[in-house]
Amino acid sequence: NRVSLCVCVCVCVCMCVCSNGKLRNSSQVLFGNALPSLSRPANASRIFYSIIFDAGSTGTRIHVYTFIQKEPDGLPVLDNEMFHSMKPGLSAFADIPEIAGHTVRQLLRVAKKTVPPVEWKRTPVLFRATAGLRLLPPAKAHTLLEEVQDVFDESPFYVPADSVSIMNGTNEGLSAKRTFEHVFTPQNTQKTVGILDLGGGSTQITFLPKSRKTVESAPADYMVRFDMFSSTYELYTHSYLGNGIKAARLSALGALGSEGTKHTHQHTSCLPKKYTGEFSFGGFSYHVSGVTDGVTGFKACSQELLKVLKGIIKQPHELKDSSTFYAFSYYFDHAAEAGLIDESRGGAVKIRDFKKRAKEVCNRPSERTRLNPFLCMDLTYIVCLLKDGFGFKESTVLQLTKKVRNVETSWALGAAIYHSQKFRIH
Repeated sequence: NRVSLCVCVCVCVCMCVCSNGKLRNSSQVLFGNALPSLSRPANASRIFYSIIFDAGSTGTRIHVYTFIQKEPDGLPVLDNEMFHSMKPGLSAFADIPEIAGHTVRQLLRVAKKTVPPVEWKRTPVLFRATAGLRLLPPAKAHTLLEEVQDVFDESPFYVPADSVSIMNGTNEGLSAKRTFEHVFTPQNTQKTVGILDLGGGSTQITFLPKSRKTVESAPADYMVRFDMFSSTYELYTHSYLGNGIKAARLSALGALGSEGTKHTHQHTSCLPKKYTGEFSFGGFSYHVSGVTDGVTGFKACSQELLKVLKGIIKQPHELKDSSTFYAFSYYFDHAAEAGLIDESRGGAVKIRDFKKRAKEVCNRPSERTRLNPFLCMDLTYIVCLLKDGFGFKESTVLQLTKKVRNVETSWALGAAIYHSQKFRIH
């Protein structure tokens, strides 16, 4: 009845944990490192805005970008970014889509406070869901998208025809590429340069190949051609659905795909022997525990997790050679949690550093495993994914950061750039 529904809505809304919104001045970051930095001009020819929703498996994030357009046919300058997020991800509300709509309404308030009212009608708002909704049954995902569309249609912002959708892995990689064009300098380096992203439901790899063997041996849908700096390049990009760090936990436990069904208590050698608890992902909870009378530790955990990757992750030919990769999301979070980098500054970490710390955490449980019993499993999965999955050498150095040039490391900025040109809103 209506009263029960209202109570359910109120309870579920309380489950959403909202992070603090932060205004980030990006010091006028330019898209493309071939262009000089600009200070904000007093007589800017045009200031415009773009709103991007990034609906991931573990949370929903809104990015509100402020751009300056100096020349009609030139590249825009990023002036400011307002970022805000809410947890859990919308997939947790697959059976109560009204709560998903409430989450989006809450985040739209951030946009209304950031974008001047006079600009609302010309500011596009876009919603792109990633692995969280990709993993849902199509009917439930469609219902959530319809709920978001209804909220957008009620908003005062410009709502394009394709404003609400599930983003495929290729477009996610392309948008990430656009975000990091000012990091990539393909004509000035002999190294393979790329990015790695590890979410809850999927993991992505995107890079500019230097070897023809990589291009020729890659599956056709892994290669995308694009223009940059008056040249055409071939981009290797792929998103592996079901190989995000949370989905990998379920796969290792044998629970992926069992959502909504009764399943027995799951045991794993990746958890402390005496641990018993629950693990939640995508709106479902799973009972898990360590093995009390079996083998535990890094080696046993690795054997479990390698089964998750076997026959799925492709190994690009040249990743065994010299390369520069920037790694984000859970790569960063767990490196910081494990004490490998400073959480505020990030840093450079070799894959062997991840492996060494994983062995320490798995073989000698400490305060870290008490605070996060899954840290052994998560660090070990990162090692297996990078080394045995993608084929990186243990000596490979990853640059771990949350921001590049003071901009959130997300595909959202690349999507904003693309759509600002597509809609000609500047």
